[in-house]
Amino acid sequence: MSSLVIRVHVVSRITLNAVQCWKLPLTVSMCVCAACCCCQTSDEQVVKPVVSVYPAASRAHLEGRSSLLCVASAMFPPLVRFSWKRRKENQVEQLPAEGEQLELTESGRTATILLVDRDARHTYKYRCSVQHEGGTVEAPTEQEVPALGPSQHQVKLLCVLYTVLIVKSLVYCCGLSLLRIL
Repeated sequence: MSSLVIRVHVVSRITLNAVQCWKLPLTVSMCVCAACCCCQTSDEQVVKPVVSVYPAASRAHLEGRSSLLCVASAMFPPLVRFSWKRRKENQVEQLPAEGEQLELTESGRTATILLVDRDARHTYKYRCSVQHEGGTVEAPTEQEVPALGPSQHQVKLLCVLYTVLIVKSLVYCCGLSLLRIL
């Protein structure tokens, strides 16, 4: 027994008048102009997406930022909404949807890239979840974004301190040697 799936897409970028709405082919879509929605019918079954999260290569890593890639694939219908959670030890936090994200869609899959600022002291683990008509699916793994670690200024300061301590030890040892000779 096949079921009928009706997908509703809110059209926010274009405005259609009543004549344009009803000129669309009925077999492909039917537009309800009063609500500015387009409904599509299909006899395909709803299939939940497969969700994966990866580190994304970017130059942002050099600037104290990291990029994370979340991919939703093998789903029907192909409409999804991404959300992110981050965890520090046992504390879980939902990230706001208005963060720096880029969403990419191609045939059969949708991906989002999240740009996050790396914390100076804490390592966070990020998990992507996808809301879909078939339900919410979370990525099976978390992606770790390590703490920044010491800055170049801190490293230089430590090198200078270490050099001063070595020179101080040499002067002390040479001074003791000279006192023994006299």
